[in-house]
Amino acid sequence: MPHASPLLILLVAGLGLAFVLGTVANRLRISPIVGYLLAGVAVGPFTPGYVADQHLTLELADIGVILLMFGVGLHFSLGDLLAVRRIVLPGAILQVIVSTALGALVASLFGWPLPSATVFGAALSIASTVVVTRALQERRLVDSERGRVAVGWLVVQDLVTVIVLVLLPTLAPELRSGGPALDPAALAGTLALTLAKLAAFFLVMWLVGRRVIPWILHYVAHTGSRELFRLAVLSVALGVAYAAAALFGVSIALGAFFAGMILSESPLSRRAAEESLPLRDAFAVLFFVSVGMLFNPHVILSAPLRLLGTAMVVVVGTGITAFAILRILRVRTETAASVAAGLTQIGEFSFVLVNLEIGLALLPVQARDLILGASILSILINPIVIASVQRVVRRREEPERAATPPPEILRAVTLTGHAVVVGYGRVGRLVVDGLKRAGVPLLVIDESAESLEQLQAQAIETLAGNAAGEDLLRTANLAAARVLFVAIPEAFEAGQIVQQGRQANPALDIVARAHFDAEVEHLTKMGASTVIMGEREIAQAMLAHALRAQQG
Repeated sequence: MPHASPLLILLVAGLGLAFVLGTVANRLRISPIVGYLLAGVAVGPFTPGYVADQHLTLELADIGVILLMFGVGLHFSLGDLLAVRRIVLPGAILQVIVSTALGALVASLFGWPLPSATVFGAALSIASTVVVTRALQERRLVDSERGRVAVGWLVVQDLVTVIVLVLLPTLAPELRSGGPALDPAALAGTLALTLAKLAAFFLVMWLVGRRVIPWILHYVAHTGSRELFRLAVLSVALGVAYAAAALFGVSIALGAFFAGMILSESPLSRRAAEESLPLRDAFAVLFFVSVGMLFNPHVILSAPLRLLGTAMVVVVGTGITAFAILRILRVRTETAASVAAGLTQIGEFSFVLVNLEIGLALLPVQARDLILGASILSILINPIVIASVQRVVRRREEPERAATPPPEILRAVTLTGHAVVVGYGRVGRLVVDGLKRAGVPLLVIDESAESLEQLQAQAIETLAGNAAGEDLLRTANLAAARVLFVAIPEAFEAGQIVQQGRQANPALDIVARAHFDAEVEHLTKMGASTVIMGEREIAQAMLAHALRAQQG
C-alpha cells in the first residue's frame, strides 16, 4: 500500500502484533501485558524490520492514559479521595522521598555525582498509573478500600511529579554547576505559581466543571443519540485533560481523572464508562507498545548490573517502603500489602521525568535505557509480586489455612441442592436477594473483597476469585447443585464458565445474561439452559403491560 499513512501502518502493526503476542502470553498463562511490551520491542528502532513512528505512538499512548484515568475517575468520588487523605498524603510523599534516596544511593554506586543521582532516584519513585489502574479494574477493586488507597496514592504522586517538572528547569543550572546558592525568592516564586495553578484548576473543576460537565452529558443523553453521547464523553475526557495541561500545567492524567471524578456524581457515569471502554482498552494497549519501542535491549549486555540495581530499587525498595509506611499509618495488612505490591513498577511519568532530566543535561543518555529497562522488568514482574504477596498475606493472617483448604471452600463443597451465583454486581445482587428470601442454599463467587465481606456478614457461602478458572469452579460442587447463575456481563468469560459448568454437570440448569443476540447464541452454544437478554425482557414486559391495559 504505497499510500498508507504512518498512522494506519502503526495501528495495523502495533495493535496486530500486540494481539498476536498478547494471545500467546495469555495461552502461556502469563499477563497479556508481556505480549504488548514485546510487540513494542519488535516494532521499535533497536530491532530489525519495520520501525514504527515513535512520536506518533507516544501521542496515541497519551490518549490511552487520558481515557484510562477518566474511567477510574468515573468510579471515584471526591468523598472517596478525602476519606483516604490522611493515609495517602503523608504516605505517598514519604514514599517518594525514600524511593528517591534509594535510587540516588544506587546511582552513586555508578559513579554519578549527587545531583544526577538524586534526579535519577526521583524518576524511580513514581509508579505507573496505567499499570495500577488496569490491575484494579481487572480485579474489580477500584471501589474497594485498597482501590481507593491506591488511586489516592497515585493522585498524590502525580501532584508531586507536576511540582518536580516545574521546579527542575529552575534548579537545573545550580544542580549542573554546583555554583552559588540558588535565589530563594526565585524558587519560592516558581513553587507558589505552580501551587496557585493547581489550586485554580481544582477550583474551576469544583465550581464550574461539576455543573457544566454533567449538564452537557444530560443534554446530549436526552437527544436519544448514542453516537452523540459517545462523542460527548470522549470530548469531555480529552478536552478537560488538554485544558488542564495547557492552561494550568497539570498533567493530562490528573486532568482526566478529575473530569471523571466530577462526572461520577451524575447518574450517567456508568453509561459514560461503558461508552469509553472500547477505545480506552485499545489505546491503553498502545501505551505498553510505546514502552517496548523505547527500550534498547543492548543495555542488558552493556550494563546488566546497573539495570538490575535500578530494577531492585523499584521492585524491592519501593515495595518494602510503601508497605512499611502503610503499616505505620495503621492500614490493614492485606490492604497495605496489596497497595505496596501494585506500586512496584514504574511507567509513563518516569519516562517524562528522565527525558526532561537528560534534556537539562542532568543525566547521561544511558539513564533512559536503565529507566526503560527497569520499567519493563518491573511491569513483567508486577503480576508475580501481587500474586505472591496475596498468598503470603493469607498465610500470615490465617496460618491454619496454610496446610488445608480454606474453611469456606470446604463448607461450599459440602452444599447440595444449592444455587451458585457467579458475580455480585447489579444483577447478581438481585438474584442473591431473591434466592435468600426463598430460602435456597446459596454459594456466591466473586473477586471483590468488599462484596465477599458483605455476603459473609449475611452468613452466605462465598468463594473468592475468577470463576473462569478451572480450579475455583470445581470447588463449587456443581455436580450436586440445583442451578448456576452466570450474572457477569462479560460474554467471553461467561462462556468459559458456562462451558465448565456444563462439563461438571450435564443436567445442571444454567442461566446466563446477555446484551446482544450474538451473545445469546454464543452462551447457548457453550451450554447455557437459558440466556436472558435484558433488552428483550424489557420489551416483552412493556408489551405485556400494554396488552393488559387494552384488555382491561
